[in-house]
Amino acid sequence: MTKSERAKIVGRELERLYPSPSIPLDYETPFTFLVAVVLSAQCTDKRVNEVSPRLFELAETPEKMAALDVDTIRAAIRPCGLSASKSKNISELSKKIIREFGGEVPRTFEELESLPGVGHKTASVLMSQLFGIPAFPVDTHIHRLARRWRLSDGSSVEKTEMDLKKLFPVDKWGDIHLQMIYYGREHCRAHTCKTPETMCPLCRILSKK
Repeated sequence: MTKSERAKIVGRELERLYPSPSIPLDYETPFTFLVAVVLSAQCTDKRVNEVSPRLFELAETPEKMAALDVDTIRAAIRPCGLSASKSKNISELSKKIIREFGGEVPRTFEELESLPGVGHKTASVLMSQLFGIPAFPVDTHIHRLARRWRLSDGSSVEKTEMDLKKLFPVDKWGDIHLQMIYYGREHCRAHTCKTPETMCPLCRILSKK
């Protein structure tokens, strides 16, 4: 079976299970979404959604966030982990948004990736889920599933992104990104699918092809 044939099976099953995947992070504005995505690094979306409201009660705009001292931000987000680096990045990106982008979250990859704490994956999430611009963010779940389903060789996140973009229609990238995340969390975890008895439905189907 070719990668393209495997991708079609994956696409059909994910569409059946998650026909209208929703963004798992709670937010009100582009800025609060950006901060939530930064907080989600090495942290569950559930935890971010529990923690972010207390931060946004203090500051929900770049101007208010920039006015907070880093220690105050850090205290609010401590349960998310990596609070030292995240609090510094949130403070600095807020100041840069004010200084260089007129207080508005920028809308290009180059500008987003120039913000402290914003790498290619975070920028891709914003471009795809917030601005509706085609992008395929690859997180640990997606990287793992793409290798497990033999859609990519798993040699690097960059290679996985490139392969998945070739296999799925551009207008489906945003949905497939979310669908794979949900499937990886709910059905195909890192420690499962090691034997036929523990395989998830998709791994079981693909193992026979």
